[in-house]
Amino acid sequence: MVAAAFALAGCSGGADAPASVADTTWGTPDTEGKPVITFTADGGLGGNDGCNVFGGNWSETQNGVEISDVFSTMMFCEGVDTWLTEANAAVVDGDTITFSDEDGKELGSLDKTEFTAPE
Repeated sequence: MVAAAFALAGCSGGADAPASVADTTWGTPDTEGKPVITFTADGGLGGNDGCNVFGGNWSETQNGVEISDVFSTMMFCEGVDTWLTEANAAVVDGDTITFSDEDGKELGSLDKTEFTAPE
């Protein structure tokens, strides 16, 4: 089990509260080897780091989002960089979220996913 916590800080102008990440998806869903994370309105999160499936909980704070109780499968996938499960902080800038590790080293970024409802 991966026991990690990371904070997500939203960028906003002035003293405005950051936009909610509720019901948003970041990354490339349904594409093998590509990372994706979804924040649900009920405070859950889930995703795939390109190899391992993970989940956990999130809650918004004045400065962004805190993530807790993260768990993950621990499969080995050759040629897949599983950086997303190493993240403990992230910043939202428009339609991009950038993750970093506990030392502040940037790990990677994901673009916000736009879904089109089936007709």
